[in-house]
Amino acid sequence: MNSIITHGIEISVQTRYYAPQSDPRHNHYFFVYEITITNKSDYTVKLLKRHWDITDGFGEKREVEGDGVVGETPSLEPGDSFSYNSGCDFATEIGKMSGYYTMKKLVDQSEFNVLIPEFVMVLPARLN
Repeated sequence: MNSIITHGIEISVQTRYYAPQSDPRHNHYFFVYEITITNKSDYTVKLLKRHWDITDGFGEKREVEGDGVVGETPSLEPGDSFSYNSGCDFATEIGKMSGYYTMKKLVDQSEFNVLIPEFVMVLPARLN
């Protein structure tokens, strides 16, 4: 599991290869990831946006931005956690993702970015 704390917000990531949505014969590899966001700060925050930097095994990059995560913009009081699952496909057996969430402190409406640690997704057979 990869994790990082920025501005008192911890982001933890776990990944796994998802064979049912993959087709290696056609260079299609699908991975799922679970992210847990834990508010270790002293203030309530709201997740507003996400930004992803996605790179495949050839070094090809793409960016994804959007409001919230999986259709939600959760608010987290101190000590609260929020987890969600999502996925990413690659044309290679290995890929990586990193990025950030834009969050808002509800006490003063100030916005700040929280880093998402870089995580690598690898076809299990490549690990041998």
